[in-house]
Formats: sequence, structure tokens, C-alpha cells
Amino acid sequence: MTRFHRAVHRVVSRIPRGRVATYGQIAAMLGWPRAARAVGHAMRECPPGLPWHRVVNASGGISLRANVSGMLTQRLLLEQEGVAVRKGRVRLDRHRWRETRRSRVLDVASLARL
Repeated sequence: MTRFHRAVHRVVSRIPRGRVATYGQIAAMLGWPRAARAVGHAMRECPPGLPWHRVVNASGGISLRANVSGMLTQRLLLEQEGVAVRKGRVRLDRHRWRETRRSRVLDVASLARL
């Protein structure tokens, strides 16, 4: 696993219950604003217990997967946390995780420890 993958997993682990983040948002938080696809690749190697279901695409949608049951699982997990999913999308204006200035500083510090 690369340093970037570990950094992505660290950010994802901080997404609070009932909130979502986009692949691009996570990439930007890590200082790589054009690396949304790389975040997607990192999400394929999630460690157990990581709230992977809280990561959605740029339009708030549940991304297509070869394994359709994973898409259904993501929807169910989000709905259990109070995140409404309509037509496969989450309303980002209601549920997007807004990182604070403090969390951005912590993230840079966590990258240094990797």
C-alpha cells in the first residue's frame, strides 16, 4: 500500500457519521486536487472498519461497480446513518462533510507521519 493510499484511508476514517465526501474533495484535502481517480483506486484496498460507504462521486452519486451488491450495501449503510439517497444520489448541499481548518492542519501532519 502506498503512502497516498494510507493518507486517503486516514481522511476517510475521519468522515463523521451521516456525512459524505467526494473522491475529488478527498484528493484536494491531500493536496492533489486532480487525483480523484487515485482516491478511487485507494478505496479498492480499504482496511476493515473503514467507512468506505461515505465516499461518493462528484455529483453525490454512488459510483458504479462490477459488484452491484456493493452499490446496494453502500446505499443501505448511508440510509442507516440518516443520509437520504434518491435515484442513486445524495444531496451534497445537505450531507457533504465540511472539513474545518483544524482538520486540514491535522491531515498535513498525518501525511508527515506516513
